[in-house]
Amino acid sequence: MMTAKPDPLELAETVAVLRLTPKADQRLQELMDRNTNGLLTETEREDLEALIELSENLSLLRAKALLVLGRKPA
Repeated sequence: MMTAKPDPLELAETVAVLRLTPKADQRLQELMDRNTNGLLTETEREDLEALIELSENLSLLRAKALLVLGRKPA
C-alpha cells in the first residue's frame, strides 16, 4: 500500500503556527512572575525551565518554517 508523501509546504504552514497552548502560556507567565518575586519551589523551577525550553524550541521551529515559506516572523 502506497501512502502519499506530505507536502513540505503544508508541513511548513502547520509548523509556522505552532504555539504554547493558552493554559501552558498562562502557567509560564505565572511561574515567571513567581520567579521574579523569588517564590518558586524546586518543582516550579523545574516546570519553568521545561516550559521555557519548550517555548524556545517552538520558536526555533516556527522561524525555520517561516524561512522555508519566505516569510518574516510577525
